[in-house]
Amino acid sequence: IFHYIPMPGAYVAFVDYNVNKGIFGSKFVGLKNFQFLVQNGDLWRITRNTLLYNFVFLVLGNIVQIAFAIMLSEIGSKWFKKVTQSIILLPHFISMVIVGVFAYNLFNYDYGFTNMVLTSLGLERYEFYSDPYIWKYIIVFFKIWSSTGYNMIVYLSAITSINPEIYESAYIDGASSWKRIRYITLPMLKPTFVLLFLFGLGGMLRGSFDLFYNLIGNNSVLFPQTDIIDTYVFRSLVGTFNFSMGAAVGFYQSVFGFILVVIVNAIVKKIEPEYSLF
Repeated sequence: IFHYIPMPGAYVAFVDYNVNKGIFGSKFVGLKNFQFLVQNGDLWRITRNTLLYNFVFLVLGNIVQIAFAIMLSEIGSKWFKKVTQSIILLPHFISMVIVGVFAYNLFNYDYGFTNMVLTSLGLERYEFYSDPYIWKYIIVFFKIWSSTGYNMIVYLSAITSINPEIYESAYIDGASSWKRIRYITLPMLKPTFVLLFLFGLGGMLRGSFDLFYNLIGNNSVLFPQTDIIDTYVFRSLVGTFNFSMGAAVGFYQSVFGFILVVIVNAIVKKIEPEYSLF
């Protein structure tokens, strides 16, 4: 219902959309909308940012999730394990609107907590909202912080499904905790990691709109390093009412994502056939 029925709407990307004439009554312009995006450099910029951010989210996120899952699995106290897991999971349920307010109160130039600390130490205030480069790290931090707890559950479930007799045999043979993690836990998590990695690659061009929009908003100074496809489409639709341009970017996003999944799946199928999606 929500994916296949709306597909004819992709035709908007190839017309000069007019609200009064409708989708199929508007003037057909072919690839003109795509041509404009390529010529003004916006397409390359938002594609680069989206790919780089999502790649870092995917790789670093999975590493952190695996690390936390292993640490939790090694905790002996059930009570402490449950409390710790709940605390790590809590950020997932916090609205990105709240995260945006939290970030603003941290990095605001006039009364932000960070600048208050800097001034108390005799240092100069730092204009966070005028420096696009530092926001690359701030965005990655908040993304990892909010998603680790929820996605870690998958790895934690995979660890608990491992036969405990394997660990007991390794323990009897003199294997330390680190060796049991290295030679038993990590290899056993490989199928789960590959599967989640493939699913993540399928959404490489679909950024976390709520995260970026609530942290950056309409601050054009930060766009060179923080603008992604989703925020660009949103501004095209809401800010300039350019439905055709927004649809062109969305269509490009879907096609590129599909090609990416097919290519990566083919590579995985050639290396490890049992881990491929199809």
